[in-house]
Amino acid sequence: MDMTRKYFGTDGVRGRVGEAPITPDWVLRLGYAAGRVLADAQPGSRERPGVLIGKDTRISGYMLEAALESGFSAAGVDVYLSGPLPTPAVAYLARALRLQAGVVISASHNAFEDNGIKFFSASGTKLPDAIELAIEAALEQPLACVASAELGKARRVADAAGRYIEFCKGTFPNAMDLHGLKIVVDCAHGAGYHVAPPVFHELGAEVIAIGDRPDGININAGFGATAPEALRQAVLAQGAAVGIALDGDGDRLVMVDAMGQIYDGDQLLYVIAADRCARGELAGGVAGTLMSNLGFEQALARRGIPFARAAVGDRYVLELLLERNWVLGGENSGHILCLDKHSTGDAIIAALQVLTVMRRTGLGLPELTADCALYPQRMINVRTARRIDWRTRPDIVRAKDAVESALAGNGRVLLRASGTEPVLRVMVEAQDAAQADRQARQLAAVVEASANAELD
Repeated sequence: MDMTRKYFGTDGVRGRVGEAPITPDWVLRLGYAAGRVLADAQPGSRERPGVLIGKDTRISGYMLEAALESGFSAAGVDVYLSGPLPTPAVAYLARALRLQAGVVISASHNAFEDNGIKFFSASGTKLPDAIELAIEAALEQPLACVASAELGKARRVADAAGRYIEFCKGTFPNAMDLHGLKIVVDCAHGAGYHVAPPVFHELGAEVIAIGDRPDGININAGFGATAPEALRQAVLAQGAAVGIALDGDGDRLVMVDAMGQIYDGDQLLYVIAADRCARGELAGGVAGTLMSNLGFEQALARRGIPFARAAVGDRYVLELLLERNWVLGGENSGHILCLDKHSTGDAIIAALQVLTVMRRTGLGLPELTADCALYPQRMINVRTARRIDWRTRPDIVRAKDAVESALAGNGRVLLRASGTEPVLRVMVEAQDAAQADRQARQLAAVVEASANAELD
């Protein structure tokens, strides 16, 4: 994250509702500041700038939506309201409606007590750094209001969900359908609850929807991509061929096969990449992150597919893809980007790409991922009194080197500081789960001792 930013992180602004900055007064100021920056970006234009505001199903979305709407209106920006809609749907509609920006009110996979705000540009990608910094600068200026005749208007986009459903279906081959396939779709009681099931149903599948009854506070609670056990149980109980889980804002994907086996982002991205490679349709390589599994990287290498790692965060994966002119990338958490289909990560579209491979080959997920054996991963979060740079600690560096030596090339070690709290994440991958756990605990103990020694 650029250290000159005060509010924007790698994925917009996020926090606990009612605590700075996720308060009605600050969000009102954010809407005004963003509105002024967007208005200034098109001087002399006869058309009033327009933004689309979408949200997930958190109860706080009503409050924050109203605050943002007021701020944009005060800045002379027209507001288009979509209601609950997945994050990638807002990115798509902002582009389709030719608006200056799309704004999503969501904290993604977090619990309902949190919320956040992220922006998309007119092209459906994350805002450029320069625009985010301009908005931060504008936040330091007093809140004002344009003349009454110049105030922005607000209107609801009545067909927002239907337009997005058609867009998603358009990424599935016209000559193919999902007839005869029973699918469980877990919507995490989130933004995809009214759009994900219809996409698969209208393509011919028999759809059993779960996690599709949001009440404002149950988003991500025991359902969705971050809690896939509910999907696993439903797939087994229904005798379904496959299960699909979204997270609360619809940009993460986890899938389950007929036997109840869970597949993460690395495995699903491998299915898509391997199929495209086999058909000579893979443009370049695949982008992952520091957290992408070593087994995934090795499986790609066996197929001759180039692989590169970005920092953790779909924003950085996108930057790497654009830099290398590649189209496929993602995170093991389930963010999967297919830039030839959409400008941002989209769980529904990623699931359709996997289903396309299954229908084309007649194979299930076990067969399609058979040569992508993931290494067991053990992650330990070590809380420290304050943030530390482990690279400046000789004892931590020595311990890390010792673990890497013990793994002898058959594993991986990653030390990564949290971007939001004084936590150092210790991750070890090894071919044996017990070894990964043992080595991670040993390294975490050294990290904790080193951090505490500073306080003595």
